[in-house]
Amino acid sequence: MHQLPLTSLLNHLFAGPVTALLTALGIHPEHPTAPIPDHIAMQLLVFVILMVFFVAVRASLSVENPGTLQHIMESVYNLMDAQSEEIIGSTSRRYLSYLITLGLFILICNLLGLIPFLESPTAVPVVPLGCAVVTWFYYQTQGFRTNGAGYIKHFIGPIQGWAPQVLLLELLMFLIETCSHLARMLSLTVRLFANMFAGDMVTLVFFSLIPIGVPVIFMILHFGVSLIQTMIFVLLPMVYIGEAVAHEH
Repeated sequence: MHQLPLTSLLNHLFAGPVTALLTALGIHPEHPTAPIPDHIAMQLLVFVILMVFFVAVRASLSVENPGTLQHIMESVYNLMDAQSEEIIGSTSRRYLSYLITLGLFILICNLLGLIPFLESPTAVPVVPLGCAVVTWFYYQTQGFRTNGAGYIKHFIGPIQGWAPQVLLLELLMFLIETCSHLARMLSLTVRLFANMFAGDMVTLVFFSLIPIGVPVIFMILHFGVSLIQTMIFVLLPMVYIGEAVAHEH
């Protein structure tokens, strides 16, 4: 079974404990000697990169003499703060920690495909799906946290009453809105996965056909697609959060 070098190393070191844990949970890996797939190894690498980056930023914080990392994070924060306030409103800052972390995670995942012997974990469906599911539960939770049980009114529209025909319309609207919200997970997943998978495949094909010069163009294109898809994946949760925490119905 072909594996990336990092994945092979992790399986060599931790195959036994991971297989034992999965078996205890009732999951039987297809390859007990290599239970860690490439996309899991890549996500672990992203986690380590983010932790090192955050620690480095925290250690370099200074009012009098801010460093490069601090300037980068301040720029990211200001950009996200301005965008989220425009979309969500005055309470947007309480959601910034999640949105910035989500954006950095997806961006680094997307860019890993540009590094030799690594790949973009977002080019595997389960990774974008995981981000989409977590985002779905996050904004639903924020909706109930802000509006309480009244958040359900977001699902039945402006038509409210106790007449039989009104109740029927409310039920219909509830079913439609529920399906619409569930479809958001699918749309987030497919959009990110399809674009990153296509970018990886195109870059790989041209590397195999014309290994000098031409692939650089597609690597630049891959970089641009990675940035755009990260922005889209973060902007849509901003919209969803803005709708969920709104008090108007």
